[in-house]
Amino acid sequence: MMLEEKLLLKDKPSSAIVAVGDLDRARRFYAETLGLEPTTGSEEGVLTFRTGGTQLVVYESRVAGTNKANAVVWNAGEEDFDSVASQLREQGIVFETYPELGMEIADGVHRAGGFKGVWFKDPDGNILHVVNM
Repeated sequence: MMLEEKLLLKDKPSSAIVAVGDLDRARRFYAETLGLEPTTGSEEGVLTFRTGGTQLVVYESRVAGTNKANAVVWNAGEEDFDSVASQLREQGIVFETYPELGMEIADGVHRAGGFKGVWFKDPDGNILHVVNM
């Protein structure tokens, strides 16, 4: 069997999944604060949101917010990044700063070469990330 035949998931869509402690609070944050569009057909204890050509799945869990790494990343693109970052600030989002990454940081925006990124947390402490690439 050739290696290509073993790559069972290479052409399959994927989605991000985030654990939350309170679905109503998560619905307000992801729909109203971040502007994601809820989709229909969510199961009990699960919300789904359309985000670009994919979906974000949010589910209720007792261990919500225990992940200390990025949970979701959005590519805002070079042209829209500054506008998206500004809109997030207007929605009351506070950007996290990570000086240990060795990047220039101004107004919560990390920069290195052509890269720009912001990190912030949802109400459960899940780390969310927006980049310009």
